[in-house]
Amino acid sequence: MLEHLTHLPRPVYGHLQTLPNIVLGYRHAHPWGQLSYAINGVLQVHTDLGFYLVPPQRAVWVPAQVQHRVSCPGDTCLRSLYLQHAPANWSSSQCRVIAINPLVRELIRTFSELPVHYDLQGADGRLVQVLLDQLAVAVEQPLMLPLPQDPRLRDLCEHLQTQPDASTSLGEWALRTEVSEKTLSRLFQRETGLSFRLWRQRMRLLNALPALERGERVTDVALACGYDSLSAFIAAFGKQFGSPPGAFFRGRSL
Repeated sequence: MLEHLTHLPRPVYGHLQTLPNIVLGYRHAHPWGQLSYAINGVLQVHTDLGFYLVPPQRAVWVPAQVQHRVSCPGDTCLRSLYLQHAPANWSSSQCRVIAINPLVRELIRTFSELPVHYDLQGADGRLVQVLLDQLAVAVEQPLMLPLPQDPRLRDLCEHLQTQPDASTSLGEWALRTEVSEKTLSRLFQRETGLSFRLWRQRMRLLNALPALERGERVTDVALACGYDSLSAFIAAFGKQFGSPPGAFFRGRSL
C-alpha cells in the first residue's frame, strides 16, 4: 500500500498491516521521513555519507529522499513510522540514531495498532504531538561511522570494514596509493571529522555490536575486531557507548 500513496494519510503513519516492516536490502529512498525501530536484531543502514548501526532500544531516522540500503540478520524484527515532517531541530538531510525511552517505545507500538485514518482532533491525534515532542529531545547515539568521499580513502575504509582485525596502517596505504601519509591524514580528518586512529577504533567497536547481540563471548568478539587485549576492548567500548559490552543489550524487550 505504501508505494501507491501520493501523500501520507496522517502526519504520522505506522499501521502494522499496511507497512512493509521488512528490510529492503537495495538502495532506495522514501518521499517521507522514516523512523525504524529494531525490536530485535541489529539494523545496519548504509548511505553515501556514512554507516549507521542500530541495536535494539535504538531507532534510526532516515530523512525524506535520502538514498539508503539496509542490512540485518534474518531474524530481525522491526517497526517503522513515516512522518510528514522531521521533528524539531532534526536535520532534513542527515540520518541519526537515537535512544528509545519506554514512552517512545509504547508510542511506536500504539501507532502500529491505530486505524490508518485515526482521528486527528481526538486522543489519537494528540499522541502525534507527544511523539514528535519526545523525538525532538531524544538523545542521539554515537552509532554512526562517517565515510570519506575520496576514492583512495573510500577503498581503505571498505577494506577495513570487511576485515576489522586488519592491521593495515595509513602509512602502508599511502605507499600503495603513492600519496604521502600526511596528505592522506589531513584528507581523512577533513572528510570524516575523525583522525584515522579514532575512525578505525569506532569502526571496530561498531562492528562488534552484531556479534555481541547474538550472544558471542566478549573475548571472541574483541579478538575478531582486532583487539589483542580484552581489557583494552572493554575500556574502549565503555568510553564509546557508556556501558561495558556485557550490559549493552540488557533490558531491551518491547
